[in-house]
Amino acid sequence: MTQLTIELLCAEARLFADVESSHSESSLYGVTDGKAVGTYLEHKFRAYLLKQELVFEKGNSAHGIDFPDIGVDMKVTSLRQPQSSCPFKSARQKIYGLGYSLIVFVYDKTDNEATRTAILNIIDVIFVEANQTADFQMTKGLRDILSNEGNSDDLTAFMIDKNLPVDEIELNNLAYEILKTPPEQGYLTISNALQWRLQYSRIIEKAGTVPGVRMVYHGNKK
Repeated sequence: MTQLTIELLCAEARLFADVESSHSESSLYGVTDGKAVGTYLEHKFRAYLLKQELVFEKGNSAHGIDFPDIGVDMKVTSLRQPQSSCPFKSARQKIYGLGYSLIVFVYDKTDNEATRTAILNIIDVIFVEANQTADFQMTKGLRDILSNEGNSDDLTAFMIDKNLPVDEIELNNLAYEILKTPPEQGYLTISNALQWRLQYSRIIEKAGTVPGVRMVYHGNKK
């Protein structure tokens, strides 16, 4: 038995994606619910890792992520609408990241009427480091203000303009924290809601070309 690491997770995800892309699955035929597809793939990938005799802590609602011992959450998203929901912890996640890394499986599902099966063609698997999981426009704007000699008032005005969901006290605290510890550039789009809405178009576009956003697997569009 071998302890799971981030490097092993990415290596096994590459092999798994290649095999899964040619697998015909009857239980997914006609399924249009992205959450059901995501649950299927998440369970299947975890079972695959266990079969490889890899040891890892199973995620649960307390941790909120799939692989808590290595600080990684698995996301499954359709190429046609690359987004998913994510638990809201605090508004600072939009500035300093979610607090954990993401491994994102991007699929294109096709149904075969003749065999009444479906194939999940895995288009991309992308690994996003925890430091790059903040909101792109939010971090870019804040970093630009800092590079132009901006002060706490400028930072506060920008965050208000972007409708960051915080009260005035937290806003001022964040402004001083940003002056002291500038955020790294994030690459997700994070929409305000009761749960964060994560959108992945930019990481699909940027994977392999910017620090912290790694293209683990790139398949073929069929």
